[in-house]
Amino acid sequence: MERQPDGSFTVTVTVGTGRGATRHVVEVPQGLPAALGCQHVEEEELVRASFGFLLEREPATSILRRFSLSQISDYFPEYADEIRLLLP
Repeated sequence: MERQPDGSFTVTVTVGTGRGATRHVVEVPQGLPAALGCQHVEEEELVRASFGFLLEREPATSILRRFSLSQISDYFPEYADEIRLLLP
């Protein structure tokens, strides 16, 4: 994972053995960590945990190539509750 100058993160996920990788650009909207109850963790850790959450539910090839963490709840309503449990 690499933080970009604009504050977004580029996340690369290896797909299978020798099958390549997917790249994703992820934005963390201002105020979202606090709204999720995760203001105590670094944004990088929130992105990492959020990707773990997503990868438990779908393959990396199904994850949007560019998205905001605020969009995850649109697809997975349990995201906010579960991310709080992952990042106590």
